[in-house]
Amino acid sequence: MGREGHETHGGHGDHGGHEAHGGHGGHGGHEAHGGHEAHGGHENHGGHKGHGGHGDHVGQFRRLFWINLLIAVPVVATSGMFAMILGYQVPDWARWVAPLLGTVMYVWGGRPFLTGAVAELKARRPGMMLLIGLAITVAFLASWGASLGILHHELEFWWELALLIVIMLLGHWLEMRSLAQTTSALDSLAALLPDEAERVDGDEITKVSPADLQKGDVVIVRPGGSIPADGIVVDGRADLDESMLTGESRTVSRGTGDHVTAGTVATDSGLRVEVTATGDDTALAGIRRLVADAQASSSRAQRLADRAAAWLFWFALGAAVITALVWTLVGMPDEAVIRTITVLVIACPHALGLAIPLVVSIATERAARAGVLVKDRLALESMRDVDAVLFDKTGTLTKGEPTVTAVAPVEGWSDDELLALAASAEADSEHPLAKAIVRAASQLTLAKATGFTSSPAVGVTATVDGHEIRVGGPRLLDEVGGAEIPDAAGWRSEGAIILHVVRDGQVIGGLALADEIRAESRKAVAALQGRSVEVVMITGDAEAVAHAVAAELGIDRVFAGVRPEDKSAKVAELQSEDKKVAMVGDGVNDAPALAQADVGIAIGAGTDVAIASAGVILASDDPRSVVSVIELSQASYRKMTQNLWWAAGYNLMSVPLAAGVLAPFGFVLPMSVGAVLMSLSTIVVALNAQSLRRLDLRPDRMS
Repeated sequence: MGREGHETHGGHGDHGGHEAHGGHGGHGGHEAHGGHEAHGGHENHGGHKGHGGHGDHVGQFRRLFWINLLIAVPVVATSGMFAMILGYQVPDWARWVAPLLGTVMYVWGGRPFLTGAVAELKARRPGMMLLIGLAITVAFLASWGASLGILHHELEFWWELALLIVIMLLGHWLEMRSLAQTTSALDSLAALLPDEAERVDGDEITKVSPADLQKGDVVIVRPGGSIPADGIVVDGRADLDESMLTGESRTVSRGTGDHVTAGTVATDSGLRVEVTATGDDTALAGIRRLVADAQASSSRAQRLADRAAAWLFWFALGAAVITALVWTLVGMPDEAVIRTITVLVIACPHALGLAIPLVVSIATERAARAGVLVKDRLALESMRDVDAVLFDKTGTLTKGEPTVTAVAPVEGWSDDELLALAASAEADSEHPLAKAIVRAASQLTLAKATGFTSSPAVGVTATVDGHEIRVGGPRLLDEVGGAEIPDAAGWRSEGAIILHVVRDGQVIGGLALADEIRAESRKAVAALQGRSVEVVMITGDAEAVAHAVAAELGIDRVFAGVRPEDKSAKVAELQSEDKKVAMVGDGVNDAPALAQADVGIAIGAGTDVAIASAGVILASDDPRSVVSVIELSQASYRKMTQNLWWAAGYNLMSVPLAAGVLAPFGFVLPMSVGAVLMSLSTIVVALNAQSLRRLDLRPDRMS
């Protein structure tokens, strides 16, 4: 039956058919390779890459902000124009404080924006950095001209220059802080390999680096050790933990002739492995390349503020040219200079610099309190449009660990008696299924077992109260000549792992074990479907297992039996149906699929590489948090657009007024009034962003 059912786990290690529930039931068969293609998890933050000097250094903007804030105080206080607005006089001895300290702010505090502006010019993609760079440069040159008496005193913008730099530094500090990344996908992959490999050289064993291994070398893998390179087992049999690669919790039985993958762990026995692939040819390296390619080819879509800044740049530039031409043509060249420079300075809105960073900062802080970590802003923006969520089954919708789901004793025995005997025999085993049986019997009184032995591919044996108790799978039944219990057929159809309990050679009952479904998964699926979001499940498990879980959760669409390297292709298949897909997973094999998806969401308890390949991370194992991410995305996007309209609206009105469009009617916007409006715009944007703090994202509110 394809996978020979889950019953073929062979004691603690046999595999039936091609799949293998090694150990008590590992996932097996598919040697974890990792997906293909992938578009990138948006790791480079799209259009914002051109921001030249910020270099993703949170500390840089934090230091620059605080130091420049201190410098800005005397600059503003000694600025002649600011003093005139407030109606006080700047002492003669202080008239050069603003120019000198303003120059320091322009050169030092403005450097990230100036280098970013140059980068945007070279890329021919004007955005926020060019808009800021243009405004502070014009303000700097005009202010020096006014301070030296070359230009009209109305063009003294030292106070405006100082405030502009400080507010923009604050905005970018908030932004960088919200986008700071804490993990590296490639480092996480490298960490899966052991530091040393034990190579067999004749009669000697030599410790070498995995990088020094060559094809044909034979290495020893001891119990609990990681396999250093892809290879073929030439001696021994062991249950391999492939969870770090496949995301599947069940161990896989591997014996002579079976292929094994670098980075997997031998849980119970030692192996000798002949190396078949090393370095860049290993499956692990293949996943590494996929993730690297995905990150390098991240979305080029510009973010909201960058697009707005690009439009405002051309708007300001066009308005400045028209202003200069019109005032010159009407015979007022001096006024042309004043109006043009005023337009270029006013064109950089403080509010636009804070509109998005403030929303992102507050949104990510609220999300973190609810166990949602936003690593990529573009992922957060995209989540509002998601209409399909693809869940990896194991470790995401399920707990990723087996649990006893049914106990069926033969006549004359009770459920508790059967479970207690099985748990007593399994008490000394470290196998995941043994631990599940012991957990299930935690409320029962267990007898002390002696003479514990474990036989790979058969099961465990121990003496309990003077009787030989054995627990295992099909090969155990073959050894004792026993028949499986009647309930086994029903369990098999549900995809359960089937173990039999034998006392003194007689079958006294059976146990069914399966990966336990999280209670929260049902609520998460129902909440998503209530939002008209299609829920899809993907798993490497057989059809029977997958559909049993899907039926219990109310999921209609299932991708079952999917090899690790094919997961990203399934994401692409959904995308080809014009769906915007969010992928939720926790294993290394999920990394390419997380990157391929429009939004990658990693379960926080998963591997570092999955976390590093995702744009959003769920710090808890609660899948209901996916709904919280959608709500957060929709709410924050509303605030972003509201703030952008407000910030851009200020510009769309103030720039023409500053240019003198109403001059024929006797009104030209004074610089002082423009400055007040600019400050009010910033305050409105800040207050609007603060309203996000009322958003309740706690998953337990859905209970």
